[in-house]
Amino acid sequence: MALQQPFLSELLHSTSKRLTPKSSIFPLQIPQRLNLYLQNKQFKKQGRSCCAIAENLEDQSVILGNSSLEELRGQREIVGYDWTEEWYPLYLTKNVPDDAPLGLTVFDKQVVLYKDGSGELRCFEDRCPHRLAKLSEGQLYDGKLECLYHGWQFDGDGKCVKIPQLPENASIPRSACAKTYEIRDSQGVVWIWMSHRTPPNINKIPWFENFEREGFRDISTIHELPYDHSILLENLMDPAHVPISHDRTDFTAKREDAGPLFFEVTERTNRGFAGWWGKEKDQGKANYTPNFLRFEAPCVLHNSREILDESGERHYFSGLFLCRPSGQGKSMLIVRFGNTRKRTGILKFIPNWFLHQNASKVFEQDMGFLSSQNEILMKEKVPTKKLYLNLKSSDTWVAEYRKWMDKVGHGMPYHFGHSTIFLPQQPAVVEHAPAGFVANFSAAQPAKGGIGGMYAPNPANRYFRHVVHCKDCRNVVKAFETWKKTLSVIALVSTAFAILVSGRQWKALLLLSTSLCLAGAYACSTAIAMNTTNFIRTHRRL
Repeated sequence: MALQQPFLSELLHSTSKRLTPKSSIFPLQIPQRLNLYLQNKQFKKQGRSCCAIAENLEDQSVILGNSSLEELRGQREIVGYDWTEEWYPLYLTKNVPDDAPLGLTVFDKQVVLYKDGSGELRCFEDRCPHRLAKLSEGQLYDGKLECLYHGWQFDGDGKCVKIPQLPENASIPRSACAKTYEIRDSQGVVWIWMSHRTPPNINKIPWFENFEREGFRDISTIHELPYDHSILLENLMDPAHVPISHDRTDFTAKREDAGPLFFEVTERTNRGFAGWWGKEKDQGKANYTPNFLRFEAPCVLHNSREILDESGERHYFSGLFLCRPSGQGKSMLIVRFGNTRKRTGILKFIPNWFLHQNASKVFEQDMGFLSSQNEILMKEKVPTKKLYLNLKSSDTWVAEYRKWMDKVGHGMPYHFGHSTIFLPQQPAVVEHAPAGFVANFSAAQPAKGGIGGMYAPNPANRYFRHVVHCKDCRNVVKAFETWKKTLSVIALVSTAFAILVSGRQWKALLLLSTSLCLAGAYACSTAIAMNTTNFIRTHRRL
């Protein structure tokens, strides 16, 4: 304990100096900071040899420093933060089903989203007050949400309006109500306010200027992913991996283009950071405009760029990533790519479903890396500075994000920071039974799952990760399945007639018809596979 006394006095001294109402900085509690200090000392030997090598070889010119001056002094900035007092991106408005409730999760809080009889969006806690059955397993009945366990019905305000088991003259108990959540529809996205103690702060709903510009068009997709939202965000703010991991996935990614990047952090606040970035070789080029990246709490990442074409017209490009933590080791992502430039050439004829499946392919290319990264962080139980070797020319945003987590992580259910870590205190809930097995046997509605390979509720399955959440792709798959069956039947009938008829010309014509129908059925099968089959790298195929 004698060795700890100087550190305790330093903690008290730094706390008294840094606690000011104006800055809204709150120190760690002494036991927490002491535990952090002892933890860091315990793992100090790990990686010491690597750090020594880095210092001996003077690698500081390429490696981002692990410790700031404040950290070396035993100080750390903590800002007031409560994860429930934020707006989280819940779903794309256009994909909310009209005729079924939708079960979703924010961290460990399960909610149900649905449209009432007037088409207005409603959101409750996903449990019936009777016996805790999931309301998302229920159905919409006359515009009301009905629990399919005992038939209790709730109106849009969460008030129970029907209990079939009550005696004829009995009144419904006032406590028989569902807990409601505040939601808002903004720029095509449904946002949810998670706090029941603090009134919703409308000013915290993000607003994206580019999406309101004249002529701006975007392609929006939604994906469920099997890793933590912080790892997802880290991946999305890492442009250096794109030429390697996604080589030739589209015409913009080529592994020979991989190289050093430049970064300029222009803004750091308690709610995030922002700055410019681009290829180092492009700096100094005439009319070159770098990318501008902004991260904003709790989980919004926006990458934008302005380009002047040859005629002097200015075009605006946006890549918007809205990440929602959907449980331990799980996340849901809304992706919106858009610009004010009109599609030209062959791009005009590419259907949206093809772009959606290509986006799914991109996430599948990263899935193996990110899932294993998630596992290692959970297993090692140390901050990222003990594990990562961040480069100045590729990983600046990653380091900025993890350092931001250091400041606000105390207000989250769990976090992985640059210098701090707080692991989940409760084990993750694993649902072994497919959601909606009874309520929706056919798996026709989003997030309901079902039986069979394609429809199994598995985050590694492309159909479950994207198609069940996307009305457009779901309708496309159904249309291709219908056409495949129709063409197969026509081919069978045409073949039968070719056998029966005697004229050579008729036989040839019918056989040609059979061939065309079979080719069409094969094309439909290929399109269905593109929407439902995961990408596997060539060298990993057995």
